[in-house]
Amino acid sequence: MRQKSDAGRLTTLRWSLRGASVSIEMNAKPAERGNVTIEFQEVEYCVPGRHSAPILSQISLKILRGETVMLLGRSGSGKTTLLKLVNRLLKATAGTVFVNGASVDSMDPIRLRRGIGFVIQEGGLFPHYTVAKNVVVVPRMLGWTLVRWVERYEEMMRLVGLDPKELARRLPRELSGGQRQRVGVARALAADPEILLMDEPFAALDPVTRAELQREFAELAKRLGKTILFVTHDLREALRIGSRIVMLAEGRIVADAAPENFLRIEHPEVKAFAATFEVQSGARG
Repeated sequence: MRQKSDAGRLTTLRWSLRGASVSIEMNAKPAERGNVTIEFQEVEYCVPGRHSAPILSQISLKILRGETVMLLGRSGSGKTTLLKLVNRLLKATAGTVFVNGASVDSMDPIRLRRGIGFVIQEGGLFPHYTVAKNVVVVPRMLGWTLVRWVERYEEMMRLVGLDPKELARRLPRELSGGQRQRVGVARALAADPEILLMDEPFAALDPVTRAELQREFAELAKRLGKTILFVTHDLREALRIGSRIVMLAEGRIVADAAPENFLRIEHPEVKAFAATFEVQSGARG
């Protein structure tokens, strides 16, 4: 491990992309919108070795390129399980999961995961790595040159609103919660993946920081045109960030609509979430 050497280079190399805002847009792919990126066909998942009700049942869902799909539901509804089937952290018991038309079961899991950004609570950062090494961990695995991943590090940090030189040599424990989460997003984007999987990434933050990051991420998602699958139990977050909301209840999809139409759906689970949203809005009003 050359942690000190690499971190030192990050703080001393001349940053070739400084001030070049056009470089941020290299990730945008708006012209490719409309094609199916992720598809679930009659998917079921049961915990291996347990004779209990399936966690997911009869899941059929198509996610188009460039969509931000919010998986909304109560704890235990199957949201995170569904997310983990995409990058093969879990394997479907029945049915098929496709990424860009290919069954994930036919793909090398390591290569599949390196092509998918993954963000969890607190960013999921490696505690013994500096910020710089955390952000570029996948590009380095992919064999990028030093100059290329240094440039990419700076680009991604500026993209999420952080100073790359100031934070390069800090460890995750030396960051605030909001900074850790921004670094987690920067790391997920570093190798320019087509797909982002996000598992309640802002849930552990205080309300003010959470709202700030939700607004920032909603703008970022629109600009970059990534395909995003985002797990949440927060209706306000789903309405703020998503281009589409898919609700799960007891392992099944019970609602699927654009944010502007979601609250009009006549389903008991949607109404239950809508009632809490109205109570929160009333308390603030």
